Amino acid sequence: MKRVALCLQYQGTDFCGWQRQSQKRTVQGALEEAVFKLEPSESIKVIAAGRTDAGVHAAAQVVHFDSFGPIPPKRWASALNGMLPSTIRATASVERPKNWHACFSAIYRRYRYTIYNGRSPNLFIAPWSWHRYQTRLDEKRMALVLDGLVGYHDFAAFQKTGSNRVDSFTTIQVAQVVRQGDVLEIEIQATGFLYGMVRLLVGQLVALGEDRISVDCFESRWKEKRRIDVNEAAPAKGLCFLRAGYQEQVFSEEGQFACFPRYFLESNDPPLNARKS
Repeated sequence: MKRVALCLQYQGTDFCGWQRQSQKRTVQGALEEAVFKLEPSESIKVIAAGRTDAGVHAAAQVVHFDSFGPIPPKRWASALNGMLPSTIRATASVERPKNWHACFSAIYRRYRYTIYNGRSPNLFIAPWSWHRYQTRLDEKRMALVLDGLVGYHDFAAFQKTGSNRVDSFTTIQVAQVVRQGDVLEIEIQATGFLYGMVRLLVGQLVALGEDRISVDCFESRWKEKRRIDVNEAAPAKGLCFLRAGYQEQVFSEEGQFACFPRYFLESNDPPLNARKS
């Protein structure tokens, strides 16, 4: 038996999330079907570092499965790409120790939420971002409250109903917002995430950035676990699972860290009328 680790990209638009569901198209279901075609076995099951909701994308999702056949672990990525739908791609595959686990061995997961804050629509980034054009978001107010989220806290206010977790505590390691031009990126890194956590959090940050709620209101809602007042979830299409981290590096820097494009405009480009033809 060989434990194979895969680095996986997928466009979540046409999938009902990661987890296999009967009668619904999911990433796990599509991947397991592709693995089965190459190595027929009733015991095939792929495990992910983090489950993504319907419509959420992934740049470097990490998964593992056990192989008993002749395909070398490093060849699995290229072999699977011939079987997978065009919206899923395996970027790398390696062998890991038999006690290594894509989910339980991870020490963090990182998400990025992209907001397009321009007045006019932009079709090129529309599938990957949330277009908020009504008002200019105040990223400084948003950054101010993000600092207070870092650490081990109860984030029950940012957990959707239907979760099977025994509690709502987790540790946020990094929380930041960056603006360049009309694009804002919110990145959250944590040991684990609650069901629907990032989208509910971004919804509150946007309300704060648009001055629809105050800083005190934002902080009291999550600190007092007032889930009933947290009723705006950002749409799934702006959210991307960036990567998972482990004690030892599993994949290359290029494969795991530089695989999701930024939509910032080049600030050092000369004006259009100054460029030479």
